[in-house]
Amino acid sequence: MLRIHDPRLVTRTVFLGGRLCAGRPASLNHGLGLRFNSSAPKTTIWQKVKHEAQHYWAGTKLLGLEIKISSKLVLKAASGYELTRREYRQLQRTTSDVLRLFPFAMFVLVPFAELLLPVALKLFPNLLPSTYESKTDKEKNLKKLRTTRTKVSEILRTQAKHIKLPSTITEEQRADYKDFYLKLKSGRSQEITKEQLLRVAKLFKDDLILDNVSRGILIAMAKYINLRPFGTDQILRYRIRHKMLKIKKDDKLIDYEGVKSLSPAELLVACGSRGIRTADTPPERLRELLQIWLDMRLREKIPSTLMILANAYSYGNTENYSHYEALKNVLNSLPEEFYHEQELHVDDEKATFEQRMNVLKEQEHLIESENVEEKDQKVIVKDKLSLDDDDKKPDEEEKKQEVK
Repeated sequence: MLRIHDPRLVTRTVFLGGRLCAGRPASLNHGLGLRFNSSAPKTTIWQKVKHEAQHYWAGTKLLGLEIKISSKLVLKAASGYELTRREYRQLQRTTSDVLRLFPFAMFVLVPFAELLLPVALKLFPNLLPSTYESKTDKEKNLKKLRTTRTKVSEILRTQAKHIKLPSTITEEQRADYKDFYLKLKSGRSQEITKEQLLRVAKLFKDDLILDNVSRGILIAMAKYINLRPFGTDQILRYRIRHKMLKIKKDDKLIDYEGVKSLSPAELLVACGSRGIRTADTPPERLRELLQIWLDMRLREKIPSTLMILANAYSYGNTENYSHYEALKNVLNSLPEEFYHEQELHVDDEKATFEQRMNVLKEQEHLIESENVEEKDQKVIVKDKLSLDDDDKKPDEEEKKQEVK
């Protein structure tokens, strides 16, 4: 038997053997007893550049088609015709892509600036227009959002005790609220009916929740609805309110056209934007959950912030998911100190002077904190949006119709 000790000779022999077998039929090579591992050819730099160029060219053509379609929608809206939800979302998406195109174009026009594009996309993931986003990027973003929501769900469960919600209600609502509180804190939560739960949940207003929650909950809520949590508390509240107003408008459009009118892709987007878990959930169940959301939001008038917190509490539990049980868990997580403070506003007429002073001092402290943050912030955002005013408009219109 021939033994080769020189590694250079072994390498040379394998190389020559490969060349010898390359020109022979596979059966002959097998007969000679020669076997070689032919690994898949590696992608060259030119092939990678060509693939990326084709990808961006296809994205550019797709963006051009979107602009063409949306220009017709603009003319339709300008002519006085009402846009459907699908048309409105198409116009909204195209407008967003066109606005993103300006900073993205700088990387193409400026020489060698495209080398910094991966860094820019890492720092600002939403810089790239949606037409240039690959399937892999979309899957990565969805996976990242699911992971973030799972973590945020744990944060909201532990920090919900810091919510402070003042409210002004009637005598009947006061009695209902006290009865609800006693059942909840004495371990008789099973006696709370669905109707009583909804009546008490209505007392919690969106704007008062956002104005009085801690920064930890603001950051958690921003992450849960897919917002980057940067800026002061006031900026965070403004951005959350702006996102929630968009969801409220979308609720009305979906309710008007019907949940069944949504395509499977639109259904996933609608549920995902409201914090409803979409992974491993069949479309029939998603339509059911979305319909429950619409009923609770538009008909039962449950605040959007409580609905988001309820979804966060039950995130991951797809089998036994219930909006009503999740809502009860949110209210049950609030400590006795919160309910004592809430009771001050429930019994506003019987409140002592000392209690009123404590509430005023709290509000003064919050105002001072916001002023300190504004001094350190170069860009000041005046948060004048109101989520509760948006809910009052339909009620006022209904009253006017009843009067007529």
